[in-house]
Amino acid sequence: MLLRHTPLEITERTALTINPAKTCQPIGAMYAALGIHGCLPHSHGSQGCCAYHRSTLTRHYKEPISASTSSFTEGASVFGGQANMLQAINNIFTVYEPEVIAIHTTCLSETIGDDLPQIKKKAIAEGSIPKGKYVISASTPSFVGSHVTGFSNMVTAMAMMAEPTGKKNGKVNIIPGWVEPSDMEEIKRMTGLIGVKTILFPDTSGVLNGPLSGEYKMFPAGGTTVAELQSCGDSMGTLALGEWCSADAARELDSKFKVPCSVLDMPFGLMATDRFVDALRTIAGVSIPEEIVTERGQLVDMISDMHQYLYGKKVALVGDPDQLIAMTEFLVSMDMKPIHVVTGTPGKKFEKRIKELTKDMGYEVNVRAKGDMFLLHQWIKNEPVDLIIGNTYCKYIAKDEDIPYVRWGFPILDRQGHQYFPTVGYKGGIRLLEKILGVLLDRKDRDDPDEKFELVL
Repeated sequence: MLLRHTPLEITERTALTINPAKTCQPIGAMYAALGIHGCLPHSHGSQGCCAYHRSTLTRHYKEPISASTSSFTEGASVFGGQANMLQAINNIFTVYEPEVIAIHTTCLSETIGDDLPQIKKKAIAEGSIPKGKYVISASTPSFVGSHVTGFSNMVTAMAMMAEPTGKKNGKVNIIPGWVEPSDMEEIKRMTGLIGVKTILFPDTSGVLNGPLSGEYKMFPAGGTTVAELQSCGDSMGTLALGEWCSADAARELDSKFKVPCSVLDMPFGLMATDRFVDALRTIAGVSIPEEIVTERGQLVDMISDMHQYLYGKKVALVGDPDQLIAMTEFLVSMDMKPIHVVTGTPGKKFEKRIKELTKDMGYEVNVRAKGDMFLLHQWIKNEPVDLIIGNTYCKYIAKDEDIPYVRWGFPILDRQGHQYFPTVGYKGGIRLLEKILGVLLDRKDRDDPDEKFELVL
């Protein structure tokens, strides 16, 4: 029966979440850690927690996710996991030889109160961390925040690996936020075309979208190197793409190492990409090459050609705050109407931003931070939409309400391609628009009577 019994009547809930529009902090921390070259993520908690986090990322990226665990049992749960952690650090460096161990906590270790910085100091004192190797850590309890929060906390820990020399390196730090490996590749391609030298972190390209070569590598070739992370304190500036995922790390670099930062929206769609490109041009003092201008024109041309099929279409969105803000702006710029917007991540600032982006559309948007997909379904039942954009869990609502649906965000468990085809930048905007148009025109073809079933649209 799927979700067909979702009631129309909306009752305010303060202590119950149904079908959450998020997952937990450690998953975000684990994904971020995979963006460091030669890094082994480590889950300081039970084996079950680590297995769940690994399996979720494996299902989304269709790649085997390596991670270690402190393997808490009843004893560690009561008396603390320091002994487990110290033994784990020694074992990991001895057996797997990573460059970096990136430790994140779980509910269990947070509840018992384990102090990761203190444990790290003890490991150093005992000689468990070899020379030239590194351990970083982030606090990521699942009972607060979301996977977005966990990602941000781990990226901040990466930024604190900076070892400034006092001599500028002529580069720009770019913190891309939680986007696909393909999006990180696209950001590097665009910055390369513009002629800006960058340090992108984290960088999961080449790690979670690598080729099948027939040869297993514990640590793939991709990822931000330790040397790059150490050098980020000497950069000219930092561009943080997304307030929720990237801003904390950028501000830490600014306050501790005097690397000036700018916080931008993620470059999804036309206007957000314009601001990203202009920020690169300004910070590096370069001109925009003709190839980038051409790509922008292609996106504008596609919007212009297909506007008649986009105009006035009502859209429901669910996902992470940074992505939803940029997507809402993109849809509004094409005269589409995002009328229901839900994220599971807390933050009233998100609701304010969405309302600002839709204030001239002539309607009151339904928006909820720390919301859930049960509420989204109720909103859709009360005011139907023409399109749903969100992760795989939206397929149940789309099926029950017979609504066209575009998979976008995290996690996507039932389709391939998101790790290979970018949706950031102008080229990514064309890809996004093609996906949106595809499902809308497929629905038009399905529903049109014979006299309106046209060969050319």
